[in-house]
Amino acid sequence: MSDALSPPLLEVRRVSKQFPGAKALHDVSLRLSRGEVLAVIGENGAGKSTLMKILAGVQEPDSGEIRLEGQPVRIDSARTASRLGIALIHQELNLSDNLDIAANLFLGREPRRFGFIDGRRLHQEAAPVLRCIGLAWPSTTIVNELSIGQQQMVEIAKALAADARILIMDEPTSSLSQRETEQLYRVIRELRASGVSIVYISHRLGEVKELADRVTVLRDGQNAGELTRDEISHDRMVKLMVGRDLSQFYERRTHAPGRTLLEARGVRTRVHPNHELSFQVRAGEIVGVAGLVGAGRTELLCALFGIDPMVNGEVFVEGKPLVARHPLDAVRAGLALVPEDRKQQGVFLEMAVRENLSLASLRRDQRRGFLNRSVERILASEMIRQLNVKTPSDRQTVQFLSGGNQQKVVLGKWLALRPRGLLLDEPTRGIDVGAKQEIYRLMEKLAGEGVAILFVSSEMEEILGMSDRVLVMHEGRITGELNREELSEEAIMRLATGTVEASSG
Repeated sequence: MSDALSPPLLEVRRVSKQFPGAKALHDVSLRLSRGEVLAVIGENGAGKSTLMKILAGVQEPDSGEIRLEGQPVRIDSARTASRLGIALIHQELNLSDNLDIAANLFLGREPRRFGFIDGRRLHQEAAPVLRCIGLAWPSTTIVNELSIGQQQMVEIAKALAADARILIMDEPTSSLSQRETEQLYRVIRELRASGVSIVYISHRLGEVKELADRVTVLRDGQNAGELTRDEISHDRMVKLMVGRDLSQFYERRTHAPGRTLLEARGVRTRVHPNHELSFQVRAGEIVGVAGLVGAGRTELLCALFGIDPMVNGEVFVEGKPLVARHPLDAVRAGLALVPEDRKQQGVFLEMAVRENLSLASLRRDQRRGFLNRSVERILASEMIRQLNVKTPSDRQTVQFLSGGNQQKVVLGKWLALRPRGLLLDEPTRGIDVGAKQEIYRLMEKLAGEGVAILFVSSEMEEILGMSDRVLVMHEGRITGELNREELSEEAIMRLATGTVEASSG
């Protein structure tokens, strides 16, 4: 990290931006030093994306000033930002996957010879850039042959090939495995050491604590505070983001668990057919499922819900056998599944909030084979109220809601059926800390009403904070079961990495 007394590489001074009916930014300031990782955090709607788009030339501010190396600059286009050495790496990757790596690195800036693209020089110039980020694939590899994590590295290499000295990373680990995330961390540290400055945006506060030299917090379009390296902690970040102390972030109460509601006996999934999975979830109980990527957690939920057929085993709901050949069988038995990828599997983005909320209930609420619009409106109104969905109206298209409110719509769709058992796969992925707390409160409320909840999460704090019991998986098998008194990060990780023998729960 550069000397704090040296002039900042980038400085934002009192920038404001207004859209019709909403003020996105109000007098926001920010500074970034050479060779520094600056995390910019805040709830959805805090103004992070608007600020980054202004820096990347996608939008222009209404007022304020941006300085680069002490000189005022006007960033009026993405081309201007690129010329100034600023590159925005979007959460949704922006690569041409039918071209090879080298062609992507220099797209629009290809070296030429006699008016034609010089392919030999193209690959020669790509090689050192790929070495810099540790991507071992040949530059002739077609991009669609790479994993999401490797494509993320190509995006970074593309920015470096354009001589970027400021990289803006927007939720860069949202689609990465643990191994790919660790590789990204290594690259970020090496780039910092080489003098590249990084603006890092993430809802994952553990990543921020791991990587950031400083943290700038936005709330409601304004600066809410700043933390130096020594000041960065989960509690301090959360308090600045939401404007209040969240010492009771996970508000769990002790419930006397009821009868066994969901039971799996000897279940074998198609991905891990050699391992039997057996466990119980009682009414009013929240059971977490922990494990590393590839442990088989999502596959377990998909098998229970009838998305993927089981190889073998039995499932019981309230003591009655469930043969889930199709998700409809699981729904009829009283189960509901909130999937990991809400945009692909949870909602129809182009449809209205009302229509999405009524989807799971169509069969129940139809009137002589036709949609019952009156019931649909009542149901949508009730779910919006219960879940505090922030939307202008129930006719708002879901794609224009924040990630947290989209997740509430997914939950509301299933809660309208009043399920007895709820399966949640990464229920708070990609949503801000305030929306997370609302979902935690909802989980607690449902448990208090006797719903049995089985939830998968990759966030250790979430598992520790919300679970009555935890099932830990490793490579397709349950390696152990921990009750609330036994829960600790160390105990879970020992089981998740297979370093201890399986225990009986």
